[in-house]
Amino acid sequence: MPTATAARPPFDPELDAVFALVRDLLPPLTSDTIPEFRALPANPVELTPDALRDAGVTRRDVTVPGYQGADMLVTVLARADHTGTGPGIYHVHGGGMITGDRLLGPLVMLPWVAQHDAVLVTAEYRLAPESPDPYPVEDCYAGLVWTADHAEELGIDPDRIMIAGASAGGGLAAGTALLARDRRGPKLMGQMLICPMLDDRDASVSTLQCDVGTWTRDHNRVGWDALLGEHRGTPDVSIYAAPARATDLSGLPPAYIDCGSAEVFRDEDVAYATALWRDGVQAELHVWAGGFHGFDMLASHTAVGQASIAARDSWAARMLGS
Repeated sequence: MPTATAARPPFDPELDAVFALVRDLLPPLTSDTIPEFRALPANPVELTPDALRDAGVTRRDVTVPGYQGADMLVTVLARADHTGTGPGIYHVHGGGMITGDRLLGPLVMLPWVAQHDAVLVTAEYRLAPESPDPYPVEDCYAGLVWTADHAEELGIDPDRIMIAGASAGGGLAAGTALLARDRRGPKLMGQMLICPMLDDRDASVSTLQCDVGTWTRDHNRVGWDALLGEHRGTPDVSIYAAPARATDLSGLPPAYIDCGSAEVFRDEDVAYATALWRDGVQAELHVWAGGFHGFDMLASHTAVGQASIAARDSWAARMLGS
């Protein structure tokens, strides 16, 4: 575990100005303040009825079986004129394993639904610490199985499902992809891992560097502690909870991975892409200079924010349009 300090790569100047505006709005995060974090005002990337209307997308909510048969809510988004079967997107929301809901994140994917006539299913998995590992990733896997089993009625080609998630959602998406491989479950055509939260071990250079930002080393330890409890950092952690621990990534679907150069997750994300290449899996990796965690969502108007969104949209178009 790192014990020294290290200089953080600077934020992009435009992003630095944005962070100066939001930093005082972020309350301290400890195990005791998780409820306060959950009560923060609506996120700018929260899906709204106006956004759905403007995109020509319809919404319906469905209760499906989660882990061990518990009720889990999913939301299905599709173009109003959708017919037949087309690509599917299974979305897992972010929130550090401790907060967020299924409507956090799909807004940035609405163009994929509208432009590629894709159907998006987003899952309300249970959160830690009330529901620690394996509940979150098992809920996510159960929702994926339901999506594949009901693909025809959803208007999805079961051979064309892509999993996607950001932050904790990216880590859970990676874990769900591993479960699908190992259980010979639903076949995934791709995995979109946006600044994914992959490693509980608190041992990378970027973890050491990033004590300032929207998600810091201290925040990260609170999230992993909530999910794993006393097992965090020990050998007793599943690869499905912390995919960075997986030693064999062969047989996984092609991946898109991105992150900022000035965020906690940088090194684990680069290492995961490298491990995918090592094991013969196609992966596209972007590390955006000067990016803090979630910069693309909080500062989509900036040059680096626009570049990151364009690169992601390009990969999604190649995947969903194939």
